[in-house]
Amino acid sequence: MTIQVDEDEQEPWSVLRISGELDLVTSPVIRKRLHAAVAGGRRDVVLDLSAVRFCDSSGVGVLIAARRLMRSCGGRLRLVLPARGAEEDAHVNRVLAALGVRRLFDVYPDAPAATDDTAHPLSA
Repeated sequence: MTIQVDEDEQEPWSVLRISGELDLVTSPVIRKRLHAAVAGGRRDVVLDLSAVRFCDSSGVGVLIAARRLMRSCGGRLRLVLPARGAEEDAHVNRVLAALGVRRLFDVYPDAPAATDDTAHPLSA
């Protein structure tokens, strides 16, 4: 398995820092971690995808399902995605944009901005 998830609490936010590849094999890991956070009472979640080097349609599906889950429980979901930089660093951003779903997410340049309720999301 080529994914790692580190969790950090930055009240009221739970930040899940994901690194590796987000694909058919690893997507269930992210889904389980997100459901566990919600089951544990977390309603504000940041998925830091800045260290994700690859994302396929399964990964995109997990992100869309995460958005649906957080909305259904009255929570908030924010993504951390590098907009540019090294080719592999912006991979998830490009995949979401190419599929036309980037606009569905509140995207921030880094975790401090994502957990700052006065910060504004990056435009799609």
